[in-house]
Amino acid sequence: MVQSFNLAGIKAAFALLRRPHLFVPHMAVSDIRSIPFDQLHQNGIRHIVFDKDNCLTAPYIDHIHPEFEAAWSRCKQIYSPKQILIVSNSAGTPDDAKYEAAERVEQALGVPVLRHETKKPACGQEVLDRLGTANPGEVAVVGDRLATDVMLANLNGMYSIWTRDIITTNGDNAAAAVLRRAEHSIVEVLVKRGIQAPVHFLDKKQ
Repeated sequence: MVQSFNLAGIKAAFALLRRPHLFVPHMAVSDIRSIPFDQLHQNGIRHIVFDKDNCLTAPYIDHIHPEFEAAWSRCKQIYSPKQILIVSNSAGTPDDAKYEAAERVEQALGVPVLRHETKKPACGQEVLDRLGTANPGEVAVVGDRLATDVMLANLNGMYSIWTRDIITTNGDNAAAAVLRRAEHSIVEVLVKRGIQAPVHFLDKKQ
């Protein structure tokens, strides 16, 4: 599957110039194995949104990355499938003919994939509607891309969790790979300048 042009992502880049804090995650981890799912749940996070490619799976692969199986199982023990949602900019979008990829991912991972017309980071309301919550603060978004996953969370009052280390460059979207490297450099500069993520109620509990 080839991803189409992401206008929402381009607009997000311009938003960065005016509101750089939107680019900074609330939590940064190496990968999903380092996410304290039980602590998040105890502190009020009731829904978890995941990116797919290079977060849960290798690019354009349906099944969980083998090294992440234990962490994925732990997440699904704490959160029910109704509380977990995969939001991809490939599977479940208009790029996904008849949503065939979304259906395969749902079968492989055991949780729903959002069908959305607007790509990340501009699909916040679609995410909330699918989760059935009017409280974005109780939603955490996990992903490897700052300009899509982290900004999706921060634009909508959700809790952003950035997975710094990707699974593999094999099969990765070429444009995404270039942008990801640039994002890493940008957030490093922002953090050194003392710019912090938007205020979230979990900040007081950590």
